[in-house]
Amino acid sequence: MPGGRLTRKDRQQIAQGLAGGLPYAEIARQLERPTSTITREVLRNGGPSDYRAEPAHRATERRAQRRSSGTSRQPEPVAQPHGRDPEAVAEYEEQLTDVLMQSGLSNRMMARILVCLLTADSGSMTAAELVRRLQVSPASVSKSVAFLESQSLIRRERDERRRERYIVDEGLWYQSMAASVRALEQQVEISRRGVHVLGSGTPAAVRLENTARFLDFVAESLARAMEQARDVLHTEPAPAEPAPDPAPEPEGAAAPPADRG
Repeated sequence: MPGGRLTRKDRQQIAQGLAGGLPYAEIARQLERPTSTITREVLRNGGPSDYRAEPAHRATERRAQRRSSGTSRQPEPVAQPHGRDPEAVAEYEEQLTDVLMQSGLSNRMMARILVCLLTADSGSMTAAELVRRLQVSPASVSKSVAFLESQSLIRRERDERRRERYIVDEGLWYQSMAASVRALEQQVEISRRGVHVLGSGTPAAVRLENTARFLDFVAESLARAMEQARDVLHTEPAPAEPAPDPAPEPEGAAAPPADRG
């Protein structure tokens, strides 16, 4: 697969492919690029429904200019445990950051912090560790973790050295879904209030009533599914399979020749 930056022509072909309903993998095949390159490009520039070639190209040029002038620093890949490829991990973290932003976490620093915690085996970091890992100011970390904590996306605890640690665990996704249910319920309530204000039976009121019924059904279904699936978040990993015993020597096999040295 060729490397290097995407060109304006590449981006025009990506936009045409998206407009034609092509999946990322097919667009990548046509451009002879990794699928991850196309995925990251699209998610970073508006998502599949809002991707435009020219704005995406200009935004990339601006980011390149900021990097060359030293006003934007990207953290270098760090050594990884368990034999993980640092470059592959860094690329995955960037993709996950883009997806979280497209999912509603609009501030990139908040998304990057959440990704750091999600991909750490411990699921936790101190503020100082986040500053070093992301190569940003302590103020940026402080402001972002305060928001994440207010949304119940992370929590803080003090470790044995009395340092505050920011923690993300299996409850993150449950809390996120619970927040979605609460938001849907608020929309149901405000929609039904509009029915009374606009007059029951009028076209606008009927539209709002149908909206309320739809959102009410979705919220109830989501809340039920959350409770049914909650235990999945706490599933323990399966124990590793023991290594197979070496195959026995066949009977009558010749012994290795003696060392004559």
